[in-house]
Amino acid sequence: MSRRRKGRDISGIVLLDKPAGYSSNQAVQKVRWLFQARKAGHTGALDPFATGMLPICLGEASKTAGFMLDADKSYEATAVLGRATATGDTEGETVRDEKVPDLSAGDIDAVLARFTGEIRQVPPMYSALKHEGRPLYALAREGKTVQREARAITIHSLELLDWNSPELVFRVHCS
Repeated sequence: MSRRRKGRDISGIVLLDKPAGYSSNQAVQKVRWLFQARKAGHTGALDPFATGMLPICLGEASKTAGFMLDADKSYEATAVLGRATATGDTEGETVRDEKVPDLSAGDIDAVLARFTGEIRQVPPMYSALKHEGRPLYALAREGKTVQREARAITIHSLELLDWNSPELVFRVHCS
């Protein structure tokens, strides 16, 4: 006797504007529930505090997820110069707050230009990347640190969108 799986055979890609406070997996499960789909997956994790477009593949469209995972991506972010947090993001407690020197937009552009090209990056502990099936941020919140290998990434462009010291808003186009 064959076991019947729950859900509908529905295929397609939903572009979800993910709100802050949801992990990518929580967002996928919510969409899967809304559509009563048998199968659903995302094309690359956004951190829980991040907002933005998260393509969610349903049914047969899940076969295309791998292609999107390897595609270039663009992000907009706000950084506060002179401030360091325990988590490296807006969620963490401020551990250092220093005065920022007077900088022009041109000064910022010159620094951003130095970060373009292929670089080696060690992923931060507070990220959505997984180690043995668990997001690094979950391990970090438990006080655990795991070895993370540097990986090659390409920063195609970094564009300053707004500069109001100490905050800068920028767009990054990366691998």
